Amino acid sequence: MIELAWRNLWRQPKRTLLTVAAIAFAALVMVFLLAFQVGTYAIMEENTLSLFDGDAQVQQPGYLDDPGIRKSFATEPLAASVARVPGVDAVAARAQTYALLSKDQRSLAALIVGVEPKREARVSRVATMVRDGRYLETGDAAEMVLGDALARNLGIKVGDRVTMLGMGRDGSVAADVLTVAGVFSTGVNELDRNLAEMPLARFGADFAMPGQAHAIVISGTTLANIDDALPALRNIATKHNLTVRDWGELEPGLKNAIRLDASTSLLWYVALIVVVVAILLNTLLMSVLERTREFGVLLALGMRPAAAGRMVWIEIMLLLAIGLAAGIAVGAAAAGWFEVHGLPLPGGDGVFAQWGLPGRIYPHLNWFSLFAGPAAIAVLTAAAGLFPYLRLRRLDPVTAMRSA
Repeated sequence: MIELAWRNLWRQPKRTLLTVAAIAFAALVMVFLLAFQVGTYAIMEENTLSLFDGDAQVQQPGYLDDPGIRKSFATEPLAASVARVPGVDAVAARAQTYALLSKDQRSLAALIVGVEPKREARVSRVATMVRDGRYLETGDAAEMVLGDALARNLGIKVGDRVTMLGMGRDGSVAADVLTVAGVFSTGVNELDRNLAEMPLARFGADFAMPGQAHAIVISGTTLANIDDALPALRNIATKHNLTVRDWGELEPGLKNAIRLDASTSLLWYVALIVVVVAILLNTLLMSVLERTREFGVLLALGMRPAAAGRMVWIEIMLLLAIGLAAGIAVGAAAAGWFEVHGLPLPGGDGVFAQWGLPGRIYPHLNWFSLFAGPAAIAVLTAAAGLFPYLRLRRLDPVTAMRSA
């Protein structure tokens, strides 16, 4: 039956080749675009989360929605327990509040973040983005690093002394004079304009919260590892009356943007699949109509209607197999090449930077991006192939042989 179906396909080679080309093109587009989307989402998540937020955070309940300096907690031995969870690569305690920074006659409000310099460098890329001076080091006492826009607005350069004035956890006045050790530039305006970091120990002394922090920032070797570790992390946090915020809660804008893009893309993929399946179905129905007299002769000679229907269905599957195999091969080759060399995105660097995107995107091939689209085409086409099958089952041999 397979050999017969194969011979039937090449009775009309042009039609067969055009049909195969349509299937291959649809598969190629879906493989490449899905790989491009998966790669883009991975880069967005990795670059955005590794910049400052981390892959997850342990916090007081309600702190994310209403941050307050009094919503702090003791970090030890909690941080050590979190660090031992499989999948966790690094942890760092972090405290933060808003305070006033002053230099000469200029004063600006800034987000003051107390960090553990050595640990912070493992959960945040701010340390790698210092463009002038240096990042904080273990042993620093009265040093500070701040964003380039904040430094520019205050008229500050490396080596200058800046006055900090805020309110402590107990309601006392928190005042200090710090030396600017470095100026960083992340490319994200919100951070560069508002963020300043200082040693956590000094922060605790200034704001009357020694040994305490507002968050334990968690980073994993991959985001998937942290997702797998969330149940264990939540168990540990619950024992200390704390909560774990995953990346979607820390960056809801990023998560919603990915969902919106995925939903919009799904509509295009569905439209593409429907068009391809409609082309295939139309081709096969025309083939059945053209060969009605032939099928009538076959039925008259003893072939059962179900067997004739299976033969046409096998023809569909052969067309599908050739087209999908070609499309997957070419799409995988194209995605693989760009996965190594990257796909440049000229212009719009400022827009891309807001979502943690570099100037070059790297598609990512995995089982989902490689087979999800072709599998959808295969399933729907196999289902659509039942129409000519059912038509042949109802075919009357005498009527069919009388057809023109």
